[in-house]
Amino acid sequence: MMPLPPESHRLQPDHLPTPFSAAQIRAGCPAGRTIRIREETPGEAPSFRRIRFVEGDDETAVPGFQATDEHGEPIGEPTIRQSTWLDLQRHASQPADATTMQEVVLALPFGEFDCWLYTVRAPAAELRFWFARDLPGMPAQVEEWVDGSLAGRTVMVANERGAGWGSPVEKDESGLKTRG
Repeated sequence: MMPLPPESHRLQPDHLPTPFSAAQIRAGCPAGRTIRIREETPGEAPSFRRIRFVEGDDETAVPGFQATDEHGEPIGEPTIRQSTWLDLQRHASQPADATTMQEVVLALPFGEFDCWLYTVRAPAAELRFWFARDLPGMPAQVEEWVDGSLAGRTVMVANERGAGWGSPVEKDESGLKTRG
């Protein structure tokens, strides 16, 4: 059993702790980390996207977003965005009174991962976010359920680690070990 995210990852008093700190996301998303995702909507052909971290510093992440075909070949021009690492952490902050968290194993096309599954409930909908402990950053899978039916799914289908991945393991401010 893996430890739950520490209290130091809690960004708001009425929210659950996020899976990763901003420092862990920064360490896990060096320039060159490339993630490919498949987006599925029932009754439609899947679409694909690539997210590549092109640069970053202590405060700022600069990922590029590129539509691709199923083999990862680019379609159109990429879009470059900039945000803070803390903003990326904030995306995972969920209200405690509407969210449950559990530990699960998720099978992805490139392996099995220990995950924290955050399930966020609304009156007629539910969002499920699987965060792979060894893949700091975005969820490895997201599902949206409406009135008990799957409305959409986003699945990480590939993860290529950038040049900075694999350096010595260091502790972040929360005490969790991360790759530097």
